[in-house]
Amino acid sequence: MELKETTVKRNDIYNGKILKVHVDDALTADGRPCKREVVDHPGGVCVAALTDKNELLFVRQFRYAYHEVCLELPAGKLEPGEDPFDAIQRELREETGCTGKDWKFSGNMYPSPGYTNEVIRLWTCRIDRELGELDLDEDEAVEIERIPLEKAVEMVMNNEIPDAKSQILILKAAGNLLHQ
Repeated sequence: MELKETTVKRNDIYNGKILKVHVDDALTADGRPCKREVVDHPGGVCVAALTDKNELLFVRQFRYAYHEVCLELPAGKLEPGEDPFDAIQRELREETGCTGKDWKFSGNMYPSPGYTNEVIRLWTCRIDRELGELDLDEDEAVEIERIPLEKAVEMVMNNEIPDAKSQILILKAAGNLLHQ
């Protein structure tokens, strides 16, 4: 049996600044009718940026959906038509005031494939220069924190960093250093 579902009709529900929501009429792989709720997202980027002391740069920011301050690696959403590599360089500079070098693509992450088509592109890099100035969005406030990579791995394993993209990229960065 082929594991492919077919869209019969797309039913747009919401068209927002960042997200679009639709509830589609579809057919399962064996031909039965079903409904599929989908959140369209433009995609995002995330970076594990390491200092020469193997410290990761983090940002703390209030995340409205959770009503709490979260510790995360620098990340952001893609602008329409933006190249993901350009986006991650922009996000690193805007959120930390730093530029990177020795960039390595670390793969794609699907944060929740059951209901969204969001893809987060993951990178690692070394800090090249610290420019010092942040260039945040007008509704954005962050605090920057440096955490040694080994400590960040412990924090992931102790459930102190709940953000999925950060967890995955911290562990990938640690694994990459072990295999150098």
